[in-house]
Amino acid sequence: MPTTETLGKALLAQARNAIGGALGVPVKAAVDHVLLAERGACFVTLTLDGALRGCIGSLNAHRVLGEDVRENAIAAALRDPRFPPLSTAEFPRIEIEVSLLDEPEFLEFHDEADALSQLVPGQDGVIFFNGCQKATFLPQVWEQLPDRRSFMAALKQKARLPADFWGPNVMLARYRVRKWKEPPQGG
Repeated sequence: MPTTETLGKALLAQARNAIGGALGVPVKAAVDHVLLAERGACFVTLTLDGALRGCIGSLNAHRVLGEDVRENAIAAALRDPRFPPLSTAEFPRIEIEVSLLDEPEFLEFHDEADALSQLVPGQDGVIFFNGCQKATFLPQVWEQLPDRRSFMAALKQKARLPADFWGPNVMLARYRVRKWKEPPQGG
């Protein structure tokens, strides 16, 4: 029976190989896992010297997991609008983290305070909706923003709204993740 550890190794290898292939860098042998052929949603986060270098993902399982991780890895490396495309010189130095998302669940709340009281810092990823505006933070963002109000304020700003915005059309969904991170490349 495939383990969670083998799934993590397969996802990380798929992500690194996809980026390497897109950059024209030789890749290692593929690592397979039965769940790569099932629908899944993931985010691929790249860091360089401890700083964010790209993060792209899917909130809903709209394709098989193997394709999702490969496409999101390439997008995080080459098409994250916050960063220039990853260079071949940076490629060996990036660390890759893959977060496999559970199905999001919508929250029911009366006001912002009620919504905030339902969030579990460090565990909940959150999707903020207001009409066409949408933004998400993975659960890992709680490490930088451990306070619920600060977390929500930054999430609203990511959705291009004022930090103190709240309105009748606001909807929130939360999700949990299983995540795997590459060991440091030197070790």
